[in-house]
Amino acid sequence: MLSSTLSNSVANSSQVVLSAARLADMLKIGMVELASLAGVSRATLSRKPTTPSADRALSPIARVLAMAADMSGSPERAALWFKHQPLPGWAGKTARDLIAEGRAQDVMDYLEAVRAGVHA
Repeated sequence: MLSSTLSNSVANSSQVVLSAARLADMLKIGMVELASLAGVSRATLSRKPTTPSADRALSPIARVLAMAADMSGSPERAALWFKHQPLPGWAGKTARDLIAEGRAQDVMDYLEAVRAGVHA
């Protein structure tokens, strides 16, 4: 479940789907870059933003950001961490890098370990 702060930042207010435009804005990246990160075409996010496939593609990014926002205290800090903070044990890769490789679950596992007090 998305944190309420992040949910207000990236969800469409009229529907319970993720907003690609809001997510891109929060990360300060363009739609082409967000689509690449999510592993879908730009058209999927811009022309058909409320489809289940768009939602599925954005969900791992939003879940990682929600957990990071809960842990850091703000969506802005979470976005900075996501883009710039190398994760220990991943050869200098950031959460963004790992998600681009399809490894969102590894990022979630890392965050769970940090939350549990295990220093990875």
